[in-house]
Amino acid sequence: MKLRVKPWGVVLTIGLILSITLSGIAYAALGDRSLGRGSTGQEVKELQSKLAQLGYGVGPIDGKFGSRTEAAIGNFQRDRGLRVDGLAGTQTIAELMRLTRQSTNASGKAIGNKNIDVNLLARCVSGEARGEPFEGQVAVAAVIINRMADPAYPKSIADIIYQPQAFSSVDDGQINLPPSASAIRAAQEAVNGSDPSGGAEFFFNPAKTSNRYIWSRPTIKQIGNHIFTK
Repeated sequence: MKLRVKPWGVVLTIGLILSITLSGIAYAALGDRSLGRGSTGQEVKELQSKLAQLGYGVGPIDGKFGSRTEAAIGNFQRDRGLRVDGLAGTQTIAELMRLTRQSTNASGKAIGNKNIDVNLLARCVSGEARGEPFEGQVAVAAVIINRMADPAYPKSIADIIYQPQAFSSVDDGQINLPPSASAIRAAQEAVNGSDPSGGAEFFFNPAKTSNRYIWSRPTIKQIGNHIFTK
């Protein structure tokens, strides 16, 4: 006797298989599902690694989403103007991925880490922009990165920062102080390609300088107390 399979049974079976397969694919790709307290696995480990890369303390990178990872996500969301819920959802992960991709210069060539001392850059940002909004701190770091691409300047962070009378934080010794957590994150964002300054190579506080040369530069924008110029 020949068995006959009803069409709806075949459709149901195929649908179930597709559902399981697609669920597995979504589960495996970072950003296709929300990660939160209690999540574990490679996705969480990658998430923790990227947060640490940007200067957010997550504790051990162990693939376990605990209170420290949740706090780091919340701080990241607050800095980026995202909804602060401590969950790594699609929007949060997309922003995290964008900020941790490899940096390139105008010609598309990757920037070599050998010329970028992120800790020194962060110390300079901390000394120059302490108390400024986070966007302004990133912009200050971006100014230094932008100078690296200009033939008129040296080709390393250290040489640019330590040029005579280039930065007040060097002159007054603040460059030697430990950087703030926000300065570390701002430096890393600038290294990863973020530039709120709009391509500026100078910045100054109009309330603190009367230098004619710096005032003569074409203004790009003002962020916080700093004017950024070309």
